[in-house]
Amino acid sequence: MPNLLLELRSEEIPARMQRKAAGDLKKLVTDALVEAGLSYEGAREYWTPRRLALDIHGLTARSADVREERKGPRTDANEKAIEGFLRGAGLASVSEAQVVSDPKKGDFYVAVISKPGRAAEEIVTEVMPGIIRDFPWPKSMRWGKASSKPGALRWVRPLQSIVCTFGPEHEETTVIPFEIDGITASNITYGHRFHAPEAITVRRFDDYAASLEKAKVILDAERRKDIILHDARDIAFANGLELVEDEGLLEEVSGLVEWPQVLMGSFEEDYLSIPSEIIRLTIKTNQKCFVTRKQGEETLSNKFILISNIQAHDGGKEIVHGNGKVVRARLSDALHFWKRDQGDLPDLETLTASAAKFGLDLKQPLDQRMAKLDALDVTFHAKLGTQGARVTRVRALAGELAKITGADAALTDRAAVLAKADLRTEAVGEFPELQGLMGRKYAMLQGENASVAAAIEDHYKPQGPSDRVPADKVAITVALADKLDTLIGFWAIGEKPTGSKDPFALRRAALGVVRILLERNVRLPLLKIMSQTALLAKTGDAVFAFAGDPAETFFDLLAFFHDRLKVYLRDQGARHDLIDAVLTSDADDLLMVARRVEALTAFITSEDGKNLLAGTKRATQLLAAEEKKGTVIADAVSPALLKLEAEKELFAAISAASKDAADAVAGEDFRSAMAALSKLRGPVDRFFEDVLVNDEDAAIRANRLALLRLIREATGTVADFSKISG
Repeated sequence: MPNLLLELRSEEIPARMQRKAAGDLKKLVTDALVEAGLSYEGAREYWTPRRLALDIHGLTARSADVREERKGPRTDANEKAIEGFLRGAGLASVSEAQVVSDPKKGDFYVAVISKPGRAAEEIVTEVMPGIIRDFPWPKSMRWGKASSKPGALRWVRPLQSIVCTFGPEHEETTVIPFEIDGITASNITYGHRFHAPEAITVRRFDDYAASLEKAKVILDAERRKDIILHDARDIAFANGLELVEDEGLLEEVSGLVEWPQVLMGSFEEDYLSIPSEIIRLTIKTNQKCFVTRKQGEETLSNKFILISNIQAHDGGKEIVHGNGKVVRARLSDALHFWKRDQGDLPDLETLTASAAKFGLDLKQPLDQRMAKLDALDVTFHAKLGTQGARVTRVRALAGELAKITGADAALTDRAAVLAKADLRTEAVGEFPELQGLMGRKYAMLQGENASVAAAIEDHYKPQGPSDRVPADKVAITVALADKLDTLIGFWAIGEKPTGSKDPFALRRAALGVVRILLERNVRLPLLKIMSQTALLAKTGDAVFAFAGDPAETFFDLLAFFHDRLKVYLRDQGARHDLIDAVLTSDADDLLMVARRVEALTAFITSEDGKNLLAGTKRATQLLAAEEKKGTVIADAVSPALLKLEAEKELFAAISAASKDAADAVAGEDFRSAMAALSKLRGPVDRFFEDVLVNDEDAAIRANRLALLRLIREATGTVADFSKISG
């Protein structure tokens, strides 16, 4: 079967757009071909800085013929109905329609529409211009003389040529010469911009990829990444070093080169006095280079690895020299930031009021930065006040939370005050990614307690499902206070996430709270904490106003926490029905919910649990059906009306199990509560074997239904068994 080769060659495509663009091209083209009646065996996309390519193999040469019968109105229908039918079917007159008789409905018109199949070349010619013209680039541009005309072609960078060939694997291919804005598809492409700028004639994918490689273009992005990674490891190892790997940077540099050449440069060792994180970010952000370190050590070396797109005649000496000059200039700036952040601010006399408000020591550089952050009235959010107001709220909330987490009150207070101070440092101003981390380094330099320094860095964590969770009690406390203040504040002003939009990363903050509580075993009454936060938000300059009723706001936020908890527990392998069985709308101790789910999971997978579940569901379903019908159910079980041994045994078992389960739940021992309930398995089974619930005697029937209600109430102390599937 024929294969289709497509290439769209342009000026350099931004690296961050390449992978998605290639995937979009594959989906758009294959969807359009399938919709037009073609099928294919497989398709794979490729990309380099200057081209998007698509290899579709096993494409049918022609779409199938289509025969469709379209039923119309009765032959005696009004004229307008018949005219509408003819128009829709593409018929000139009723003589072109068939008349079909139906014994019940009479005679009616039927149009037989036959559509002959079309050649694949014709379909490609039809669909490709529209795909190219409407391609979903995040940003695109117009160029040249045609750019002034309405509807001019837009592309991410000027489109230069199109390759489109079609044909069987072992026969000659043909060019499908569709045209768009003066660019006509052909079988001509071009290799590396500098090493092989001559035209290359191609036929099908195999010789296309091989010809490009001869012309110094490696088409497969994953292969380029592999070459870069292994060559970088090798050159580092040859110099007694190891590569500091960075998947994001590797992806980016593989999108900057078509013929990767790995080289090593260096800078003066004096710059190693700068924190490694700053060096790494400086070199990565500005020069797209990798850093190295001595084998088995954490500190960086003064060697960096760069990726060139040119195989230079001098072995890359000039390229290394040029990159080294830029790296040194950037590191010189970074060293300047690092030193200035450790010095005094020039306007200390203006910071005394802010220092007094937060108990800051203006002899300490980080304290000065916090005072400056407050004195400048830097806005956090228009409706939530300044950063200083936010620090005031977080500080007060952290003080309350410390009573629960067991964190040292004085250290917690100090950490909460300094947590945002590094936002006014020049290092963080240049590299926002370092917020928190730089605060920790500056805190250690000025002699802060290790827990305070750790909390300054870790109060932002976790920032995602794979990020680490704070371990120190002070860090846990400040991290919770920071996230809860954010969530409560934005809920209060009505700025909740909607659909896929979450501009303030509130889902991430809520998941962070969930992970901290569950992974660090923190018992936190969320509704009570929310109320305390609301009171704190009404004091001093920390004030913000609730857009609605605070109580409703808190329950709505609690439901949001429940959603994040469900996501987290499902990711941990918990069944959704077991989560629903224990999660009530007012459950605000998330750690206890998780422990209930854990205990229920263990119980329900045991033999006793499975059998008790079956019996309990039978009891609750029967009871619910009678309740729906309005059947009389006794207020309480009367022992005098228990006639059969099985119902007496069940009543005694429920009385004992209910007390034991309730005591265990009160002691938060959910496994023991499940064990207590498991003793009901035998009595419940015997009850349904030996007892007819709907007895002819109304009093006995009402009493037995009350006994079923006791089963529901007993199991309900740990979970709503009716929500468990199976």
